[in-house]
Order: sequence, then C-alpha cells, then structure tokens
Amino acid sequence: MLPAFEIVARHRPVEVVGTPLLTEVYDDPAAQQSSTGKLPLLAPFAAVEVSLSSRGGGTAASLAGPDGSQFSSVIDQGRVCITVRSGDRESIHRSRRHGRTRSPGRLALALTGTHVSALTLEGGAWVVRARVDLSASGTGAIPDVRDPGWLAGVTASWSSTEPGAVTGWTAGTFGQLGLRDIRLVTWADGSAYRTDDGSVLLSATAAGPGFFGTAHTSTWTLNAQGGVRRGAELYFQRPDRPGGYGDHATHVVRDGDRWLVATSTWSDFPADPGARADARVAVTLAETTADLTRGQHLLTTRALDLPTDGPSVGVWDPHLVRDDDGSWLVGYVSARRFFDFHPVLAAGPSLDELTLRGAATDRTATEGTTLARLDGAWRVLASDGRDNRRAVRGRFPVFDTSMREVGTVDAPYPTNIPWPTIVPPDPDEPGDRWRLVTFDGTPSGGALVGYGTHGDLLVLRGTR
Repeated sequence: MLPAFEIVARHRPVEVVGTPLLTEVYDDPAAQQSSTGKLPLLAPFAAVEVSLSSRGGGTAASLAGPDGSQFSSVIDQGRVCITVRSGDRESIHRSRRHGRTRSPGRLALALTGTHVSALTLEGGAWVVRARVDLSASGTGAIPDVRDPGWLAGVTASWSSTEPGAVTGWTAGTFGQLGLRDIRLVTWADGSAYRTDDGSVLLSATAAGPGFFGTAHTSTWTLNAQGGVRRGAELYFQRPDRPGGYGDHATHVVRDGDRWLVATSTWSDFPADPGARADARVAVTLAETTADLTRGQHLLTTRALDLPTDGPSVGVWDPHLVRDDDGSWLVGYVSARRFFDFHPVLAAGPSLDELTLRGAATDRTATEGTTLARLDGAWRVLASDGRDNRRAVRGRFPVFDTSMREVGTVDAPYPTNIPWPTIVPPDPDEPGDRWRLVTFDGTPSGGALVGYGTHGDLLVLRGTR
C-alpha cells in the first residue's frame, strides 16, 4: 500500500515579520530616533521588528490604529513590557518572571488576533517577554482589531530615547513561531498541485506566540530536495460577521480555474477551559480565483455543513476530494466534547448535499483526517494521538470509506498529534519516492507563552 518512511529533513522557519512591507537600514543610527510608516492590514496579524545596537535601551516598537489606539513593546534597562493606549487611558503589562532580557539583538511587537506580544532576539532565538490579550486587558475602550476600517488605517513605528540605539527596522505581516496542521494542496481529484519547477504546495497553520487565537493559515512550497519556502498568508471573513480571522487547520483545493479553501474556525476558540461551555468549532468554505501561492488574501467564506454521528460540539480538519463520478468525499473530525474527538467521512453529489458515510467512534483523540487514493481505492488516513486507548495510540491508521481500519502507515510517530500528509511520487521524475510531510510538538518562544507555538516541520521519505 505505502512504503515505510524515515525522517530525512526537519525545518523550523521562525519569523516574527513574515512578509516585510516596511524596511529601513540606517548608515548613521545616531541621526535617527524614530520612524513611522503606513501598514494597512487585511487581518490583525502584524509585527514590528527593531534591530538594536549594544545600547538599545529606551526603545519602543509600536502599532497604532486610526482611532489613536497604540500597542508598544518597550525595552528599558534590561526589562521588557507592553504598553496599551486607548483614548486617555494607558496600561502597562509585564512579566515578573520572564520580562528581563540580556543583550538582545532585536526587539519586536506582534499583533496576532486579539493578542499583543513583546519579543526579543537572544542568541539567535526569539523569546516572548510580555503578552496581553486585548479582549481581557481591562484598559477600557480597546478597538476591534478585526474591524476593516481599523485595519486599513494601521501605522507601524519605532522610537528611542537613546540616539544610535536602533540600526534599522522592518514591519509587515506576522510570520510564525512554528508550523503545524500540514496539508498537501491538491487538485479536486486528490492529486498533488505542483508548481512549474515540480515543487508541491502545502498549507500549514502558522503558530503564533500562544494558544489557537494567535495562529493563522499560510501556504508553503516544498521542493524535491526537501526545502520549504513561504507562499501566501490566508485570512478569513466569517459568514456571520465582518473582519479578518486567522482561522486554520485548512485544506486548499485547485478546482479548474478556482480555489476552494476549507478551514476550521479555531481563531476565537478560548484558551481558558472555563470559558468553553458555549464554544463551537465549525468548517467554512471559501471560493476564489486569486493566486493563493503568494501574497496576502482575505477570503469570504460560507458555512460548510457537515453531518455528524451524534451530538457534536465541533468539526474541524476538513479534507475534500471529488470522485471520478463527480461526487464529493469529505473527511473531518467530530468532537463529542472538548477534547474527545474522532475521524468522520461524508459523501454526496455536491458539497451542499453531504451524508454520513462512516465514523471511527472508538477513537477519542484522533484527527488529521486525510483522503488518499491508494492502489486504486480511496482510503482515509488519520493520526491516533497518545490520549487514545493503548491499542490505538501513537500511530497513523488507514481506514476504508466505511471507516473500518484496514492498516497503518509505517512511519515514526512524532510528538503532539501529527497529520499523515503523503506526497505521491512525481510522475515526471523517474525514481522519485513517496514522501510524508508532518509536524511535531516542539515549542518555541520561551516559557511565558505556554501551549500553541509548535512545531517543527518534518519531511519523511519512503525507504523503497
């Protein structure tokens, strides 16, 4: 069915500023004490990064809205904090345990959803030194950072009380601290979408400095040598509200001259377990003819109604293919509660007429549902997390279309719940092998951020 796989490459493309939109480098830093530029956004995912000299004190990196609101990352005398200004009110947010830094090379401010983080680059690694959730900051009239009018008027800036403290700066979209939820971008028939040079396109969740609300969807190219390169940043407008959201756990499908983008509404899922009584996760679908291999895109979505095998608080991890007869198969996950979830398969003559085909109801922590045609038959791959019962734990099961297990993928099982994204051999490259692209739970960003900054992107290759 599939060969055995072994890990051949590991990537961790950490970038606070993902796509630079403003950049300045100073020949005479002593002559510069501030700079400002317009930074219109499609969604609240932006960053400002300042290069520091050895002095570096009294420096701030900031984002400001058209209403006078401002968020700043401030470093002074080795301590880092965040200031939030709204109207005539200002609040200061610092970490007593994690706010001190030594000899940072750079200072950054990141806006990721409703979260603001201050980061420093130390020894080649970014560390979060302060953070605040604007929706719970207690500072009064905080702006709606998802509002299109507010986003269109954002400016980025830096300032310093020390001449020569800043040698340059850049601002743009927020990048990522890790990559997870790796999916192969496919044609509607499930085959790999390849670029002109034979590279395949992937979608991934770009992890932010914290829980699910700080992440968003991005696309990447993976070349034959196993190298990865940034493609596009994808944001979503919900069908029931305006503004840009960083929804993720996404499948991107090329269907004729259009793209279909199915994603999961994770971006406003609460980090606090006590706030999840009314929480729900759904799947939305966007359609566009824009070039999703590059640039920034805000996609209008509609609800994709997916049947479940019983009461469900959420569905996520969609994967879509169109069969030879024109009907659709859709794999996804359904949750009885947070977090007790299992893989599901639906089918129908269109994406608006789906009925349940099967569900692996014996699983309690299995996700990453992925459809693949193997030996001429459709199979459903998934990832059995380690919170399942012992017999189905830490493995990649393979199901038929009734969701009966028929095998497993012979591959190392990394930490977290890695998705089994398989890349078939390129028919135009003799000797090309099967690949499996996945991720693990390796965190970054330091101890302050907690869960959500994973992971490394892993490339595996078939051993025969």
